[in-house]
Amino acid sequence: MNLYLLVITIVAIVIVILGVSWWKWHAFISLTVASLFLALFAGLSMDKIVDAYETGVGSVLGHLVGILALGTILGKMMSDSGAGKKVADFFIEKFGKKKLPWAMLLSGFIIGIPVFFEVGLVILLPLVISIRKSTKQNILLIGIPVLAGLSIVHGLVPPHPGAMTAIGIYDANMGHVLLYSLIIAFPTAIVAGPLFAKWVHKRVVPVGEPELFQEERKLAELPGTGISFFTILLPVLLMLLTVIVPYISLPTVIAKFLMFIGSPVIALLLACFAAYYFLGYRQGMEGKLIKKLTDDCLLPLASIILIIGAGGGFKQILIDSGVGDAIATMAEQISLSPIVLAFLVAGLVRVATGSATVALTTAAGIVAPVVAHMTDVNLELLVIATGAGSLMLSHVNDAGFWLVKEYMGLTVKETFKTWTVMETILSFVAFAFVLVLNAII
Repeated sequence: MNLYLLVITIVAIVIVILGVSWWKWHAFISLTVASLFLALFAGLSMDKIVDAYETGVGSVLGHLVGILALGTILGKMMSDSGAGKKVADFFIEKFGKKKLPWAMLLSGFIIGIPVFFEVGLVILLPLVISIRKSTKQNILLIGIPVLAGLSIVHGLVPPHPGAMTAIGIYDANMGHVLLYSLIIAFPTAIVAGPLFAKWVHKRVVPVGEPELFQEERKLAELPGTGISFFTILLPVLLMLLTVIVPYISLPTVIAKFLMFIGSPVIALLLACFAAYYFLGYRQGMEGKLIKKLTDDCLLPLASIILIIGAGGGFKQILIDSGVGDAIATMAEQISLSPIVLAFLVAGLVRVATGSATVALTTAAGIVAPVVAHMTDVNLELLVIATGAGSLMLSHVNDAGFWLVKEYMGLTVKETFKTWTVMETILSFVAFAFVLVLNAII
């Protein structure tokens, strides 16, 4: 039965790939058809198929719709006001063209610590596109280091939810996990970011263009560098509050207020209003123009939202049909060390379900009883090994795959060659560092 589930899962994934690349279906249609195929052949009850699909769509979009919309508006204001160009020019002047990938890695790594991957992406991508326009370089050379920085901290570093969940399940020490994860995450991001980008940008030249931030209006006066940086960093600074406030003694009302304005949607909403004022009205834009810019950038977002939602539906069908459990059971039967087992189980569940969080939680739930009576297992490195496994082989059942594809203007094939490979490099390099640290500590 387990083998059968694996086979039909592979067929469903092939349907998605062929649908988009060969039959020229929209990705939303391909993912929906593949979801129905998998559900029917996995034996999911017909009265549960639609509910599972809708649950999956809702679970992904409930978190992402506001973030994507507000982040896109902020990016459009940065692009059309020239603020993105000011920040890009600052980076180019300070670092030079050759060191830009390293500057982008640092930006992604630092901004990724307090914010979710998706939030960091919608904040930083307009900057990536502005730099590409100014330097005429392959977008992969600048974009991959950002993605590597954002992704590795999201997968390994507390207080991101995946790492926090594993810490709770394994009963590990959060301070030690934070220390070890930072030691491992940065060199890992270097390998999968600037170094991989330098290699791959000569071999993959995207045929398309990012569509969301194309137009750039020529204003009489560009905003200052300071206000441009302030606007792009404002949501990050607000979101930092949710990390800091729990450790500060404050009156309950004030603490709740700071946590409220630090939530991603509210932080981005406030940043959009700041952009409307500082990059819009103060630069001579009229209300009608600002409304038009907002409408212009939200229209193409509909396609992205549909694709990501369908990816969430596909993911939920995979979970409800038992594919993740089947793979976890098969991996558990193999006699391996807990760190290797955690990495492999997380990786296999990630490939099956497309969700790093599901992979991490499932793997931790399986491995925790195994290590409960062992005394020589480093629980903190076990957390990081599980997180590393949950990053590998992102493909068509992962919302992140479609987010990167659509925002960066890549084809499915180009996304496999770049994003999927980058995620797999992050996974295996981080795991290698875990093994090295485990041998030393």
